[in-house]
Amino acid sequence: MAKQTGIIKLKGTIGGISFYKTGDGHLAREKGGVDKSRIQNDPAFQRTRENGSEFGRAGKGGKVLRNAIRVLLQNAKDKRVVSRLTKDLVAIVKTDAVNDRGLRNLQDGNLSLLEGFEFNLNGKLGSTLFAAYGKNFDRVTGDATLTIAAFSPTIRVAAPNGTTHFKVVMGASELDFVNETSTFENDATAILPYSAADTAPIALTASITAASTLPVVQVLGIEFYQEVNGQMYALKNGAYNALSVVTIDTP
Repeated sequence: MAKQTGIIKLKGTIGGISFYKTGDGHLAREKGGVDKSRIQNDPAFQRTRENGSEFGRAGKGGKVLRNAIRVLLQNAKDKRVVSRLTKDLVAIVKTDAVNDRGLRNLQDGNLSLLEGFEFNLNGKLGSTLFAAYGKNFDRVTGDATLTIAAFSPTIRVAAPNGTTHFKVVMGASELDFVNETSTFENDATAILPYSAADTAPIALTASITAASTLPVVQVLGIEFYQEVNGQMYALKNGAYNALSVVTIDTP
């Protein structure tokens, strides 16, 4: 793999060299590889087909999760969140001890490994919120709750420069990886001043399907704002907003 350095950036294939753009810039590599039909049919590529099947299943699972929490995710994500999430989900698929290789899936894997996943490495929840919080999911009622005692924002929240206000957000989603569907509900505080004065105690609730038989994920995040002439604007278009998986609950 080579990097394009010229003024004119190429895309496409010329003379067996493929030119393309990635998050790392404009790159080039030699076109090649094994014929697709051989990979699909040759017994020598059985392991490759199995790996591809499980990778595809992880990729689809990542899309289910991202779509489920999209309301919050669109305000707090980095450029590599898709690839990072897929990598972690592939690892989870491999923990499936029920199904044969090539047939392993997320719902039979150890989904708890996803707990702590940060959707935005530019604004990690773990290095942003320093107030202790309590979180719980009641599978019988379907209620996901989050509580934070009163705290001083300037002491307990590491906000980016320019912050005048912030908001705490929480969401819960029921994930059906087999049918590629989900349910989602969320709750949030009002937009609060970023000051030394203590907030009121925070209590957030998101209610999904009662007595669900599917995996449930609970996410927690912080969004930052800047007030200008009485209007609230997402600080730097949400580049430093945090969102993280805080609970994984499986039946």
